[in-house]
Amino acid sequence: MTETLLPTTVVGSYPQPDWLVDRAVLAQNLVPRVRMKGMWRVAEDALEGAQDDATILAIRDMERAGIDIVTDGEVRRESYSNRFALALDGVDLDNPARTMGRAGKETMVPRVVGPIRRTRPVEVRDVEFLVANTDRRTKITLPGPFTMSQQAHDEHYRDEEAMAMDYAVAVNEEARDLKAAGVDVIQIDEPWMQARPEAAARFGVRALNRALEGLEGDTVVHLCFGYAAVVKSKPSGYSFLPQLADCTAAQISIEAAQPRLDLSVLDALSGKTIMLGVIDLGSAEVETPEVVAARIRDALQRIPAQRLVVAPDCGMKYLPRERAFGKLRAMAAGAAIVRRELQG
Repeated sequence: MTETLLPTTVVGSYPQPDWLVDRAVLAQNLVPRVRMKGMWRVAEDALEGAQDDATILAIRDMERAGIDIVTDGEVRRESYSNRFALALDGVDLDNPARTMGRAGKETMVPRVVGPIRRTRPVEVRDVEFLVANTDRRTKITLPGPFTMSQQAHDEHYRDEEAMAMDYAVAVNEEARDLKAAGVDVIQIDEPWMQARPEAAARFGVRALNRALEGLEGDTVVHLCFGYAAVVKSKPSGYSFLPQLADCTAAQISIEAAQPRLDLSVLDALSGKTIMLGVIDLGSAEVETPEVVAARIRDALQRIPAQRLVVAPDCGMKYLPRERAFGKLRAMAAGAAIVRRELQG
């Protein structure tokens, strides 16, 4: 639990600069499951340095906007999940399979051809770079074991629960190293729990708890309906959320602004801190601080301020950078308004 009342954070991603990525390529391949090297504008031998520079820009934007808990913006990632998922043993990177994606369109996914194993750190340098370049609290994100199991074509296990549990072991090993590297908060992204609630009910929480096993400090699990750039119309309720009351994550991250979520669902999560989306990423309009403050006040009708973290609905990867920065600045200012009222 952070000491700041109504702390602000981001869900994870921040817009990558146009000099780093080709947005036309990215727009044609939203949320890739396999490698998409063609999105990078920088030669491979200079890519890491360019990504470092872009990460500094993301961190500084978050700091200038007034964000309390910053990330690296996921600038080095082609998607929120493939950087980690494709670094594991047991995955055929060269011969992807085709399957139905979350949005109902056919997409290429990695083929699992052997036991899923983590053989090396994947995001440890990302954390070390983040921690070295900010004096604020830090957060890193990892794709969840359930979500990765749904984003792969299984040709080895023939048992999606067994595969998810091996993904969970890999996530846990990585998360332990990330904590050792100095990050304050670890967030596990599990959007596919919302997309496939029946399977999530069978083994999603068990896999999540295995991924979080033994971790100290703040932990978050993030569920959403999908990027606003992909999902234009969102339901007003989650198909899988109360079940997370039984998970070991201290915080549950959900989007509420764009879907106009019925906040009564928070009643089922009375033991959790809620990281609540108060910024609509589907709207080109930059919210005013007063609009953000009103959304926070609505949430405070359901949960105490000590259990509320303020965030955008989802990752900001597909927004223009100017709009993303404006929305973050308004979010921080809106949180400050309510904070003053509470402390007044």
